[in-house]
Amino acid sequence: MGATTDNSQATETLVQLKKKDFETDQDVRWCPGCGDYSILAAVQRLLPSLNLPREKIVFVSGIGCSSRFPYYMNTYGFHTIHGRAPAFATGIKAANSGLSVWMVTGDGDGLSIGGNHLLHLIRRNVNINVLLFNNRIYGLTKGQYSPTSEVGKVTKSTPQGSVDHPVNPLLFALGSRASFVARSLDVDAKHLTETLREAHEHQGCSFIEIYQNCNIFNDNAFTYMSDRKVRDDAQVHLDDGELMIFGQNKDKGISFATDTEGRATLKIVNFEAGNQEAAKKAGVSVYKRSDVVLATALARAKFPEVPVPMGVLYQSKRSTFDSSMDNMLSEEKKKKPLSENIDENLSKLYASGDTWVVN
Repeated sequence: MGATTDNSQATETLVQLKKKDFETDQDVRWCPGCGDYSILAAVQRLLPSLNLPREKIVFVSGIGCSSRFPYYMNTYGFHTIHGRAPAFATGIKAANSGLSVWMVTGDGDGLSIGGNHLLHLIRRNVNINVLLFNNRIYGLTKGQYSPTSEVGKVTKSTPQGSVDHPVNPLLFALGSRASFVARSLDVDAKHLTETLREAHEHQGCSFIEIYQNCNIFNDNAFTYMSDRKVRDDAQVHLDDGELMIFGQNKDKGISFATDTEGRATLKIVNFEAGNQEAAKKAGVSVYKRSDVVLATALARAKFPEVPVPMGVLYQSKRSTFDSSMDNMLSEEKKKKPLSENIDENLSKLYASGDTWVVN
């Protein structure tokens, strides 16, 4: 990661950046029609509005189609190794907590070889935005089933159909004690952009599952809920403090309840179209993003019994890994003041040889 002078930082902060300022001269090498293009455009549209200089932004990725992302962002970036992007991202944030760090991964990279690393990134609550592109297939290696592929999925590696039960990314994040869990869709530009903005504003690990179409190896995987003809009835958009209403005519809602043993149930109820009072009387529940039981029930729900939840499912406040690290180091420095020549002494140490003796 390069260094810039204070003057250049100040100059870039004063200049209003535009979408094109975050585009690079690299040819975008995704298959024509890939959902990754939509996600890239959404991120590039969002970043100028955050008023951050480009040298304060870092994109980190592992291996996979989604992991080409850093090449196409005119910011700092790291294209790392398979499944290990969380470790690199944690190190970057620990070394410089002032950076805005975005980690881009896929269902294969993040939930298979990288599952263990992703779990620890989330439970530590490192102040990083995790974008998990979920296309339910391995695209870069040409169409094998992935951790999120449905049971019975026929692929090159499962010619008789997969017998594995898929990982639910939202439940994975909630089970890892994520402080921000959301879901969006590649082709819903407005919703995706606003979800990314909320993730950026959250202090802590923000986990966003993004349904992303792979038109080569798993085309139309999400048309059952994304097609214009069905999306109003197949999706429920979650707004904090608002009734969970959906449907083309806004005449359906979700009723949430727990029994005496704490078991959660969700059911669809009908009411007079557009009538909030009728919705309340029918038992439609108010969505609260601070309710982890409700979030878990929504994440666990099966379509079509319950529409697909979209938006922020859960959000809470707790201390972040990087702020805790900064506080701990600050306290230690107060106890043991560092030499004024620390940079000079470290430079001499680094250049002194291949091995060092610590007395």
